[in-house]
Amino acid sequence: MNQFLRELTPTQQVAALFIIVFGILVVVSVTAFLFTFRERATDHDDAWHAELKNFRNLLGTSWFMVVIFWMAWAAGDTVATVLFALIAFFALREFITLSPTRRGDHRSLILAFFVVLPIQFWLVGTEHFDLFTVFIPVYVFLAIPVVSALAGDTQRFLERNAKLQWGIMVCIYGMSHVPALLLLDFKNYQGKGAFMVFFLVLVVQTCMLVQHLLTRRLKRPPSAPEVSKSFNWYSWMLGMLVGSLVGGVFSFITPFKPGQALAMAFVACVAGSMGHLVMKALKRDRGVTAWGQRGMSVTGANGLLDRVDALCFAAPIFFHSARWYFGA
Repeated sequence: MNQFLRELTPTQQVAALFIIVFGILVVVSVTAFLFTFRERATDHDDAWHAELKNFRNLLGTSWFMVVIFWMAWAAGDTVATVLFALIAFFALREFITLSPTRRGDHRSLILAFFVVLPIQFWLVGTEHFDLFTVFIPVYVFLAIPVVSALAGDTQRFLERNAKLQWGIMVCIYGMSHVPALLLLDFKNYQGKGAFMVFFLVLVVQTCMLVQHLLTRRLKRPPSAPEVSKSFNWYSWMLGMLVGSLVGGVFSFITPFKPGQALAMAFVACVAGSMGHLVMKALKRDRGVTAWGQRGMSVTGANGLLDRVDALCFAAPIFFHSARWYFGA
């Protein structure tokens, strides 16, 4: 079966994936919608409906991630790169909006949004992979504090610059590795780069969804209660297992063998889930429960960064693992 799927043309593989993925999402979404008509008779039912609402929010995130993939595939590499640049722009805007800034940060913010971001994604689109991997962690991280120092504001200087550097690293550097996957050159895999993006999104989102649902169902005590009430190692390991197995099953859309695809999926799931935990710690530090709380989101997406934070951490690890190990 796996060999048969590998022998399909890219268009036929896309059609098969379209039917499978959107078919599953439609069935699950309709089922979740029908469950909302269940009458609330007891406190237990109220809790059940609250849990169902949370699940529908997670389902909405899944729809968002899958639709982004299909848009990227349909539009082509150049438009896809621009699309992910826009996502990075709005994610960084959310991050900065919920972090206090001073007048002395304005030059650094202009540098981040209107110089660093377009240059980083231009380097991706032109396949300057060696430069785009070091542009931000080397050149930009040295330039940001210089620009801040020239502004003459020394109050909380280290904290302000570290905050901006971290936002650039997650929102721009991390997100820029997603369209970079479109351009990786594997032997006998030309014209199928979009499947690498889909594979990454699929395994990471599956891992996060399973982990969250199991945590709520099993109700085990959290392993890091000060950071997240929904994180425990047992559910995390099960999420890793399911996400990795899904990666192995979908190896036919990648240049990897089933065992390699399983290992790559595991790497992506670990990076994504740990990154999501880190972003939760940052939210606790900022005193918010979501990057774009309802009524105060700067993107209109009610938490765009909440939807892509795991992807921002998983993409660089996945990209470099694939490129270096498989020589792409």
